[in-house]
Amino acid sequence: MTVKVEFHFDFGSPNAYLSHCVIPEIERRTGATFAYVPVLLGGVFKLTNNRPPMDQTAGVRNKSEYARIETDRFIRRHRIDKYAWNPNFPVNTLRIMRGAVAADMDGWLDRYVAAVFRHMWEEPKKMDEPEVIVSALAEDGIDGAALLERTGDQAVKDRLLANTEASVERGSFGSPTFYVGEEIFFGKDRLGDVEAEIAEASR
Repeated sequence: MTVKVEFHFDFGSPNAYLSHCVIPEIERRTGATFAYVPVLLGGVFKLTNNRPPMDQTAGVRNKSEYARIETDRFIRRHRIDKYAWNPNFPVNTLRIMRGAVAADMDGWLDRYVAAVFRHMWEEPKKMDEPEVIVSALAEDGIDGAALLERTGDQAVKDRLLANTEASVERGSFGSPTFYVGEEIFFGKDRLGDVEAEIAEASR
């Protein structure tokens, strides 16, 4: 039985990047294919009255330090060797998320996702400045100027909004969020549960 698996993501989330690094392992083990669904995290936060993790941990002794410990553990466990903190964080991801929608509509989302995640979390750049986006994408053979022009299309804007609203209606409140069928899982640390649910649903 084919199981529908979705990964609702925003490039601005380091945990979305770390999940992206692990997803191929799960796909190989399970035979499932994760459908990448671009959403705008700022829009998700607004619709759910949620706040970024750094705001939630502000002033809480030891909490942010522990989050870093868990991130380091995850990186070691999955042998992720290219991750680098983006010193420009938080980055306004509106343009690059609209770019993801445009690339998806045009049939080359995989290539775009690989490029943008690299420039966000492996070779970090300020990916909310048009000239930086164009230059970064050019390194991957992508016409960034043409893509940015596409992000102004109303159909692209509407699709990103619709993706974001639909994700929230299903239960999302942040990124990364996963759906296996109708079962929801939030956060990179739930990927083991995602894999278990895929196995169960495939029986």
